[in-house]
Amino acid sequence: MDLPKRKPTRLKGYDYSQNGAYFVTICTHNRKCLFSNIVGAIHESPENQLTQYGEFVKQIIEILSGRFNVVIPKYVIMPNHLHLIIEIDNDNEKRAIRESPLQYNRSVIDKLVGFLKMNVSKKMHSIYRDKIWQRSYHDHIIRGEKDYREIWEYIDTNVQRWEKDCFYNVERS
Repeated sequence: MDLPKRKPTRLKGYDYSQNGAYFVTICTHNRKCLFSNIVGAIHESPENQLTQYGEFVKQIIEILSGRFNVVIPKYVIMPNHLHLIIEIDNDNEKRAIRESPLQYNRSVIDKLVGFLKMNVSKKMHSIYRDKIWQRSYHDHIIRGEKDYREIWEYIDTNVQRWEKDCFYNVERS
């Protein structure tokens, strides 16, 4: 039986370790709501309250800049996904921690997402035994100031648009 071929998700031939800004979205398995609760009606000011698992995600996001040669100027942890703007600046004097030899062919974005998923999973598995992450992640190479501002605004308003979001799911853990 032939298995379906997975469509490549990365831009062919593009070096995801080069300087630039990237918009990354990472989803939970089956879009299960694990990381936060959106409280308050859409017409009011909805509030994004992180769960214990969401706090684990936040802790790992906050150490990524020190571990990798990146800046994360904006992110949001939603109930079943997270969005990050990741800026790579290889000209900066700061250098990332050495990775194992097996990871040399992976891009900075791949390593960063892998590190985040692995470390959140380690923290969660003592409490939560189900599969946590959807396979892979979505990325967008930010092309210019207008694109950057639009993505920043999208992240800023994600909580307010939760019930209309394509990731919306009311299933709780």
